[in-house]
Amino acid sequence: MGVSTSSPDKGIALVTVDFPPVNALPVQGWYDLADALRAAGRDPGIRCVVLAAEGRGFNAGVDIKEMQRDTGHAALVGANRGCYEAFAAVYECEVPVVAAVNGFCLGGGIGLVGNADAIVASEDATFGLPELDRGALGAATHLARLVPQHLMRALYYTSRTATAAELHAHGSVWRVVPRTELRAAALELAAEIAKKDGYLIRLAKAAINGIDPVDVRRSYRFEQGFTFEANLSGVADRVRHTFGKGERA
Repeated sequence: MGVSTSSPDKGIALVTVDFPPVNALPVQGWYDLADALRAAGRDPGIRCVVLAAEGRGFNAGVDIKEMQRDTGHAALVGANRGCYEAFAAVYECEVPVVAAVNGFCLGGGIGLVGNADAIVASEDATFGLPELDRGALGAATHLARLVPQHLMRALYYTSRTATAAELHAHGSVWRVVPRTELRAAALELAAEIAKKDGYLIRLAKAAINGIDPVDVRRSYRFEQGFTFEANLSGVADRVRHTFGKGERA
């Protein structure tokens, strides 16, 4: 349980997330993930990182129950900062990051894959931001990197999800494979990337980030300000406490 790093092949680091039952990460989990990604990118022997998850789904966002147990704002602030660091660690990793997405990829999961360099997904993978149903806002910055602008807005406002096949059609998912083949397919792409010169691939990552039209750090931080406003106003708590109970706020 937690975040682990292994090296399944030369030049490749496999960072695996495992927080049963649904990979909803607690505050410390986001920081641990950020640390693992940054460490992998700093390793001079690594040329590509694969980000994967064990269990039923890739990521279900933040641990809502952790927030519900907190009578103040410590868990919210911690989750905001932890997500911010983990998303940035994917984007700023010194080498390309391939996300291997199985099952559900929700909330914070969108922040991770939206900042990845490539996505390989299983046929059962679904992507979405149920933030409005959970008393939060954020990661539209990253969803906008996966789908066109108007689709992003419709998905955001409705909390609906998109399938791996739909994202593949939009060009944001590299390949869709049966779930049993997901890890192998992600490692296959990573191996192709890892064949490149290590110094040159790092320059390429920095160059591509440098021409990005959106500053993802600043854009996401702007969104987080509205999440905190929703909490201060009380509406976030009202919505969050209906989470999982089938009620409307």
